[in-house]
Amino acid sequence: MLIRDLTFTAIDFESAGTARGQTDAPIQIGIASWSVAGEHHNPFVSYLHTDQPIHWSAQKVHGITPAHLADAPTLLSLWPELKSRLGGAVIVAHSKGTEKRFLRTFPGHGFGPWIDTLHLARAAWPELAKHSLGNLCDELGITGTVRPLVPDKNWHDALFDAVASLAVLSHLIRLHDLEEHPVEALLHPDTSRWHRSRRG
Repeated sequence: MLIRDLTFTAIDFESAGTARGQTDAPIQIGIASWSVAGEHHNPFVSYLHTDQPIHWSAQKVHGITPAHLADAPTLLSLWPELKSRLGGAVIVAHSKGTEKRFLRTFPGHGFGPWIDTLHLARAAWPELAKHSLGNLCDELGITGTVRPLVPDKNWHDALFDAVASLAVLSHLIRLHDLEEHPVEALLHPDTSRWHRSRRG
């Protein structure tokens, strides 16, 4: 299918963080959608219950405390919400490993295909020193377009970061006139120039 005909849905998790010998746990989820015709729409954000303590290093990054999680639903209980939002969409994440790992809570969910905006950014702008989401949006001059879409939020809020990854994707699509291209053009970006620049 052509990019102009698709809905792209970004997902982001914030986590409890890990200490030696622990496994990580999601404590916030953010989901948002974008399409060429419909622009940004359908935001969703929720804290997530966990029995795992929030590690101090993670709390320092995202500012989420146990008080935020009081009465929060479990990720498992949000299956109907996730299925309705992610089913049939092209899934977007910035460095998708964490998001794919936490979604293993739902074996055989079938969500995808997946677009990783970190890999896309490395392919499109290999000259940038950093490709973290915040640095990327600042370098591309699009942070100011993200903030009005997620008022009163900031980096490392799950919804803010999900919307920001969509902003990177939409910027790249429009910059390179990809609307009439098949979605496969976004699935496997060539990051060889970025890898060569790291070796240099």
